[in-house]
Amino acid sequence: MPSKSVSRLIEALRPVKRRLVSVPILGAMIRLLLRLVRKPENFKTSSSYWDARYRHGGTSGPGSYGRLALFKSEIINQFVDDNNIESVVEFGCGDGAQLNLARYKKYTGIDVSVEAVKRCRRDFSSDKTKAFFVSGSAEEKSVSAELSMSLDVLYHLVEDDVYNAYMHRLVQSAERFICIYSSNVDLPGHVPHIRHRRFTRWIETYAPAWEFLCKIENRFPFDICDPDETSWADFYFFRVRNSRSG
Repeated sequence: MPSKSVSRLIEALRPVKRRLVSVPILGAMIRLLLRLVRKPENFKTSSSYWDARYRHGGTSGPGSYGRLALFKSEIINQFVDDNNIESVVEFGCGDGAQLNLARYKKYTGIDVSVEAVKRCRRDFSSDKTKAFFVSGSAEEKSVSAELSMSLDVLYHLVEDDVYNAYMHRLVQSAERFICIYSSNVDLPGHVPHIRHRRFTRWIETYAPAWEFLCKIENRFPFDICDPDETSWADFYFFRVRNSRSG
């Protein structure tokens, strides 16, 4: 949570918010500061937060749209092509916006939100190469693919047990490669539904069969003046040890 002094500053700015947000740089900074004190009363768990967000017409967030989405699809599509990957599973498929830019021969999307899965099934109903399941369902538990992905998800898993279960499932489902797009540092988030994790440490400890392959830094690193078009996430790729793939 922000300090009391920051909170007092933001409260003082509220009466003139409409005029100030129209100023390009200052406006972006004020919008971000206002997010810092967003009231957490409605936040209970990670899964309930996202399901409610989708049920009320929300999206997966700015990272799945615009230039960030294009950047992500460029990197992943190239990796899939270079390694002749036939199947992909994504844990945290969200509203499916990012998927519209993907080139996968076979795709399975998993999400904790029932509403998100319903939305994806509806939007991709005519595409038989894609399937969507709710996390923890009988269908999801048997899913595996050559590439297992996590995009903009890890820092939304604020509960330790949820995070650990998610990481185990991400690793268990992978046959050849793992792709993680996230921040990689232990820090609290600026809102209740965010908590940053140094996930590479988890993989070193709990998934020694997987070796680090490469890191691709974000083309649009986080900028406080442009939070919706930049990101603190980078790409991290792993492959199973002793694999001749890639």
